[in-house]
Amino acid sequence: MSVITISSGIFCEKEPVIRKVLEKTGYKLFTDKDIVAEAGRISGMAENKIRNAFSSKTSVFNKFTYEKERTVAWLRLAIARLLSQDNLLIEGFAAHLIPREISHVLRICLIADMKFRIAGAEKALKSDEKGAVSLIHKQDENFTVWINTLFRVKDPWDMSLYDIVIPTDKTEADSIVEIVEGNLRSEVICPTDASKKMVQDFVLAANVEVALAKEGHSVGVTSRDGSVTLTINRHVLMLARLEDDLKSVANKVPGVSSVETRVGKGYHQADIYRKYDFEMPSKVLLVDDEREFVQTLSERLYMREMGAAVVYDGESALDMVRDDEPEVMILDLKMPGIDGIEVLRKVKETRPEIEVIILTGHGSDADRESCMKLGAFAYLQKPADINLLSETLKKANEKIRKKKADDK
Repeated sequence: MSVITISSGIFCEKEPVIRKVLEKTGYKLFTDKDIVAEAGRISGMAENKIRNAFSSKTSVFNKFTYEKERTVAWLRLAIARLLSQDNLLIEGFAAHLIPREISHVLRICLIADMKFRIAGAEKALKSDEKGAVSLIHKQDENFTVWINTLFRVKDPWDMSLYDIVIPTDKTEADSIVEIVEGNLRSEVICPTDASKKMVQDFVLAANVEVALAKEGHSVGVTSRDGSVTLTINRHVLMLARLEDDLKSVANKVPGVSSVETRVGKGYHQADIYRKYDFEMPSKVLLVDDEREFVQTLSERLYMREMGAAVVYDGESALDMVRDDEPEVMILDLKMPGIDGIEVLRKVKETRPEIEVIILTGHGSDADRESCMKLGAFAYLQKPADINLLSETLKKANEKIRKKKADDK
C-alpha cells in the first residue's frame, strides 16, 4: 500500500482531516512524537534532545559538535525502518526526511490563510490576537528552518515539496478525504518493485549515516543497490585522509558493497570540516569581560580540537546555560554585573552537572576556598598556561563522560 504524509501549519484544521482519512483508509498514524520516541529508543538519546532538531534555534556549540546533524541521522534511520510497514499515514516534520525517489508516498500539505489560522488559535487557546499570531509565527519559523535545512527551500509550503496542497479554509474535510482517496488509487502512487527497492536503499543509507555519526562525522549519504555515495559539504584540509576515514567506517556497514566519495557545493565555502571528537571537550563556555583575552583563548582551544563559545558577562552566561547547555564553563571571577562566584552558585544550583573551571587574575585564597566549596572543578590563575588549562578541560570532560556512561 502507498504511504501518506501530511504536513500542515498549526491551526489549519488538520485534525478532522487526519481522523477521517484514517477512518476511510484503515491506515495507522505516526506523528513526530512517535518518530522521536523510536529515534530515542534506537540511539539511547533523550527524547527532548531529539525534538530540538525541529527547532529553528540551533545551539551555538553545534558548529563544534554537529549535534543537530547527528540527531537528524537517527531520525532518518527511525523513519526509514518505519517504511518497511504498510498502510502508514505519517504526519509532521519528520515526514520530509523520506527521499523523493520513493514514489509510492503521497505527500499532502494542508494550509490556510493567516486570518483563518488566527481565529482558530484565539478560540483554541482563549488568547488575544497578539498571542495567537506569536505562536503561529514561532511554529512557522521552526518549519521554515527545517525545510530550508533539508532542501534549501525557503518556503515550507512550496508546491515542489508536495503532490497536493489543499487550502483547509476553503475545502471541507470530507472533500479533502475524497481527494486523498482518489490520488491513492492512481497508478503513479502505487508501490512498485523499484519504489520498494528505494526504501531498502534508504534504510542502508540511513544506517551508514548513523555509523558515520557515531564516529563524529557529518556528510551526505545516498545508496543505490549497495553502492554508497558520501558527499562532503565542508572544505577539508586533508581530503584524502578524510575520504579514507569515511570509507573505512561505511564499508563496515552490512549491505554495503562499495563506497565512493565526492565533494558537494558546500565544499567550496569557507567553513572547515571538523570531525567531532567525543573524547575532547566541545561544549565549553568561556565567560570573561576581557574580550581580547577570551577571544584569543577560544582560538587557541579550537586549535587543540576543543570547541568554545564566548560571552562577556555573568547574565549572558546564565542565559547560555539555560538555552545552549554547555558542559564545561571557564569562568572569570571579577566581572561587571553578576560576578563569577554568583554565576558559579547559580549554575551549581540549576545545572550541577556542568563542570566549572575558575580562571582569574584577581582571586584570593578565600575566593578559592569559596569556589571549591560551591563545587568548582578547578581553580586556576591567570595568565593561563594553555597546556595546564587544556589538561584540566580534558579531565573535566572525562568526568562528564564517565558520569553519562554510569547513568545509562
